[in-house]
Amino acid sequence: MKTAFLTAAILAIVAPFAAAQVTPFDMSRERPAQVAPAPPAPPPVRPAPGATPVAPAPPSTQQVSPAIVPISPAQPPAPAAKPATISRAADFRRYLIPSSNFGLGGEIDRKSWSIYLTPEQAAAPAKLNFAYQNAVVVAPESSKLSVFVNNRLVGTTPIRSPDKASELSFDIPPNLLQPGSNLIGFEAEQRHRTDCSIESTYELWADVDPTRTYLSFGGSAAATFTSADGVRAVGVNEKGGTEFDFVVPALAQPGTTKPLMRLSQGLAVLSGMPNQSFSFQTTGLPEMAPGRLTVLVGTASELQPLVALPAAAQLAPLATFITDPHTGAPLLLVTGPSWLAVSSAVDSLVSPTDRSLDVKRDVLVTQRWRAPDAPLLFSNTDIPFAQLGVATTQFAGRRFRADFSIAVPADFYANAYGEATILLDAAYASTVLPGSHIDIYVNGSVASTVPITNSGGGIFRHLPIRVTMRHFRPGLNDIAVEASLLTSSDKACVPGATASADPRFALFDTSVFHMPDFARVGQRPNLAATGGTGYPYSRSDVPLPLIMDPIDIDTLSATATFLGRLAMMAGRPLAIDIATSPAGIGDRDALFVGSISQIPPTMLTQLNIATTSQATWRPVAVGQSTEVDTGATFEQWRSKVRGGSWSGQVSAFEEWMRRNFDISLGSLRFAPSAQEMFTPSNVETLMIAQGASPEGGGTWTLVTAPTSDDLRHGLSLLSREENWPQIAGRITTYASATKKIRMVPVTRFDFIPSQSPSFSNYRLIAANWLSTNILSYAMLFAASSVVLGFATAGLLSNLGRRR
Repeated sequence: MKTAFLTAAILAIVAPFAAAQVTPFDMSRERPAQVAPAPPAPPPVRPAPGATPVAPAPPSTQQVSPAIVPISPAQPPAPAAKPATISRAADFRRYLIPSSNFGLGGEIDRKSWSIYLTPEQAAAPAKLNFAYQNAVVVAPESSKLSVFVNNRLVGTTPIRSPDKASELSFDIPPNLLQPGSNLIGFEAEQRHRTDCSIESTYELWADVDPTRTYLSFGGSAAATFTSADGVRAVGVNEKGGTEFDFVVPALAQPGTTKPLMRLSQGLAVLSGMPNQSFSFQTTGLPEMAPGRLTVLVGTASELQPLVALPAAAQLAPLATFITDPHTGAPLLLVTGPSWLAVSSAVDSLVSPTDRSLDVKRDVLVTQRWRAPDAPLLFSNTDIPFAQLGVATTQFAGRRFRADFSIAVPADFYANAYGEATILLDAAYASTVLPGSHIDIYVNGSVASTVPITNSGGGIFRHLPIRVTMRHFRPGLNDIAVEASLLTSSDKACVPGATASADPRFALFDTSVFHMPDFARVGQRPNLAATGGTGYPYSRSDVPLPLIMDPIDIDTLSATATFLGRLAMMAGRPLAIDIATSPAGIGDRDALFVGSISQIPPTMLTQLNIATTSQATWRPVAVGQSTEVDTGATFEQWRSKVRGGSWSGQVSAFEEWMRRNFDISLGSLRFAPSAQEMFTPSNVETLMIAQGASPEGGGTWTLVTAPTSDDLRHGLSLLSREENWPQIAGRITTYASATKKIRMVPVTRFDFIPSQSPSFSNYRLIAANWLSTNILSYAMLFAASSVVLGFATAGLLSNLGRRR
């Protein structure tokens, strides 16, 4: 008894101390100082409305500002003593990043885009939460990551999370968010720990995790949509995607397809999100998720078993948001007493996105993934950098980079001779050495280089830099200005040199991008123009014949995704007409969507696709070895036998000519060669092909895959922003397993007049065509020289004295 009593007494004394030790001892230097349990800190003081808020100071190792709340992934916050029921709306999140991955690289980088907020969301208290991880070589004492909302700094932090992702939370000042579009920006300034070379700047990166980057709103009103304008506020999910789930009980009826395709295009244009996908089902309601909107379409009697409807649905067309009583999620309801009324409800929702062909577009809308919108340039135009989103910047590092976007129309035809010009306003310090240079990139390829040859510093005032337009493509084009700066101090690279704050380079927003007049004529086939602006379907008010086979859920979902993307790039929904066979289309533009086995062989032949593909094109099964890449194997053998052989020497000479003079044997031609038959590989799961109609008066586009499931899955991936701009040539294929996109170039195309006849435009068209077909240009030049010689001889024979 005495032993038991002593044991119980000891346990009673030790138990409180053992219970208090809930967190194991941790000596990790990366853990923030606030992770130990402590009394709750007072809430941050918010400025009064109308007062100028002060940006929070960067956190130090001793103290963290109350406006920046780091959260350790390894230790979640301690639960409250009495847990309360938290409503779904109180934990409402809006994910921010419109892509599956997001990174800031180099010594300076800034990316910005806009999100759409409802009036209820803009009025609710909000916090911006994000998680980031950086390269181990980033020096935290001289590197920082800043977050901007509507061009106002809301928080900044040293970049010091190489081992694991760190989470931060910034309070959004009152009255900063506004109903409608709000600009979100992330900016990184990074320096290397030890290396001062330009090459080391490519090792600097800070990745922001899209799954943990969001706005959190307080209050229940932020999660509801009160008007049809809420479609713009659907946003993205944690992977940067936007999903529209259609619930249509009468999906099998033939008359439903046309209004559903118009509705999907209207929603795509309204939301303007870069990674949209559409799906259809006939029963049930999909689960609620961020970046996901359920759309109920049908008559009141068809939808009554799914959800309680307003009384007005039985009387007139209705397009509005309702709330799911089970989940509280907003549902878009498009209904009426009949399908004719449903079509009217669709028109009332979509009509604000319609645009007459007489109204000329001046921008390509990109602000939901890249701000500002890209200006659409049709002719001789000068645009200051300030209008392109490039601000005046002073830079103290080694490699400066600033980028912007412009767009060109679908009938752009100046890739072989055209040159744009950047009139650069910049300055460099006296410490910058000769050998430094300024490079211009167009869509990731070097288009021009300007060396810095003078020492002692200098100022460029409208320095003309000619930019070849060979890398331009119809639609959106990304242009970057990059300065590589060499200094004596970088060669020595003494400790602390990377943290120097003395400016070496400055770029001014008074710099100008000059686009000259260029040739304008349509080309067929041209998938780059179709993907970039929806051409040629975006330039016609005549309904586009659409053939789908088979008409099942997967094919409808794939078609809606493809048409939604075309409509977004075209800037308006495309009018469509459901057709049943190519025979009823005639010589008009047309779109075909379906599995390869359902495509008529005559159409495959028309598009120069081997008809044997209907039997041989099958997706590779899981675990099955992929087929041999014949082209790669051929190149390997050619490299083995190149030495000493005549063909190897010819190949080496061709490579030398291409590298030094940009001339290949393919460019040495009198006229374009004929198209070759194409057979897709079994590794590829999706194919988009384009060609002329049988009589040559229309453009036919085919979207096909081995199965309907491959068609739906492939288009949902290919239509994402990181993949869509790669659509080009006459055929583009996509492999879902390897995520590889292959393009078959156009060898022969037809011109389609897009402008009224003019001598200046014809001259520019001829210049580009002759620049592409070099031998024809040489023969024409030789013939002109001979004619000039005979004319000169004839003229001189009648002049002077005669014997």
